[in-house]
Amino acid sequence: MKKSIKYIFSAAALALALGTTSCTGDLDVTPIDPNLQTGDKISPDALLNKCYGVMALAGQTGPDGDSDVDGIDGGTSGYYRQLWNSNELTTDEAICGWGDTGIYPFCINAIDKSHPMLRGFYYRLYVAIAFCNQYLEEFSDYDATKTAEVRFLRALDYYFLLDGYGNVPFTLHVTSAKPTQIQRADLYEWLEQELLEIEPLLSDAKAKTSSDANYGRVDKAAAWFLLMRLYLNAEVYTGTPQWSKAAEYAQKVMNSDYKLYTNDKGNYSAYAQLFMGDNGENGASVEAVFPILQDGLTTQSYGTSTFLMAGSIDANVHIFSSDVKGGNSSEGWGGNRMRPDLVAKFFPNNDAPNVAAYAMPEAAGDDRAMFDGEGREVDGTETLADINSEGHFVRGFAVCKFNNFNTAGAAGHGSKYSDADVFLFRVAEAYLTYAEATARQNGGTVTSDGLNAINALRSRAHAETKANFTLNEICDEWSRELYYEAVRRPTLIRFGRYAGNVNYNWSWKGGVKSGRNISAHLSLFPIPETDLIANGNLVQNPGY
Repeated sequence: MKKSIKYIFSAAALALALGTTSCTGDLDVTPIDPNLQTGDKISPDALLNKCYGVMALAGQTGPDGDSDVDGIDGGTSGYYRQLWNSNELTTDEAICGWGDTGIYPFCINAIDKSHPMLRGFYYRLYVAIAFCNQYLEEFSDYDATKTAEVRFLRALDYYFLLDGYGNVPFTLHVTSAKPTQIQRADLYEWLEQELLEIEPLLSDAKAKTSSDANYGRVDKAAAWFLLMRLYLNAEVYTGTPQWSKAAEYAQKVMNSDYKLYTNDKGNYSAYAQLFMGDNGENGASVEAVFPILQDGLTTQSYGTSTFLMAGSIDANVHIFSSDVKGGNSSEGWGGNRMRPDLVAKFFPNNDAPNVAAYAMPEAAGDDRAMFDGEGREVDGTETLADINSEGHFVRGFAVCKFNNFNTAGAAGHGSKYSDADVFLFRVAEAYLTYAEATARQNGGTVTSDGLNAINALRSRAHAETKANFTLNEICDEWSRELYYEAVRRPTLIRFGRYAGNVNYNWSWKGGVKSGRNISAHLSLFPIPETDLIANGNLVQNPGY
């Protein structure tokens, strides 16, 4: 039964998601009706698990094997991994030297309609939507709360399509018809109404730990959180700002049972515990409005926290002490490293020391400075070719934010894969949203309540509080708090710092050492060429 969950939807459902199965090139997805193979009837709870699991796992047979998106390996096709790649490697925070075909164009903002990883992410999102549509068609009467959860998950998938791709194929049904393309503003309106409709049907907002039965399932706070994000970026999506609504829903999250986690434990700051192997148990999950669950034995994946950890460190980092190297896992791939522009957010005077990660927070005066400079250069990349070459990991500081250490000193569940849950939505984002939205309502000047919200984050990190913040300084504070958490690209776009004649540049932006302005059309990703060929209802985004 378990191995057939991947194939819960018919060939007709695939056509709904991708236009047609015969024209998706090297990303063919070929689902098979399980009833033809095993005679098993898929249960509603198994399908509900799959609607959640598609975010955490590659497929049904392990981290590398049978991916839900065929034609791209299980690790690379991970939902969160490609969300991260597209929203971090394209910005002032991260760069990678693995030499992969899809990685290099991200790093120099040279994506096109054939980009393999953007295509994989697009198809992963539509496969996830198809799972949700299947559940809602077959089991919508099974349990009202679970139905609301699946509707939320489908809305989240569509939100990432709205944010990344703009005008996209849209359908709420399992059908063989090729979906029509919805305009971005219309999708925004649908998302708003869908979330408002399901919010009262979800469970009450309640912080949980891994010992609670519903840990990892969404509740009312998740709906508030996604509405908050939607309203915060409304001007980008529709041309009309919604700062008041963004602040309102940020307050709902801030005033809920979910809270900032502020309990330091020994050598582990409260901030550090948010990203450790026992973050579902150590108390930090009080901040996790929506965690993607991981376990080194039972939910193994190269697309979530193992990727975040291993992709950003090597075996030489000293994260919490001089005695222990690595991230408490056998994995340390040495790929994603900090751009110097991110280091400068913590060391604006270009005086970042070459010290180990455990010493960096004290040097920065900020617990959030969880990166390693020992034996590394802040900005050592000398040529464009170096970006696309392995072995240059030390030409940049290493982010040690994500690791598999346990605050109680216990070993991880496994020696390879991370136990750390990925806090996709965490309360700190609501604090930044509230500060930004109220400042924008106030002519760009931070309000007293907004100032308190930002300073609450800085106080949690034992950083010096400030008496004022400009909008640009708030943008920088987004980076200090949420770097490497897959929100930087939309943040830069919202602040007018990403594409077009913005004159906010970073190292290797546009493929130039000192950075350069890039075309405004790059604020949206292209609809994959394979889907345009498959579905004549679609029109490509301008510039591609």
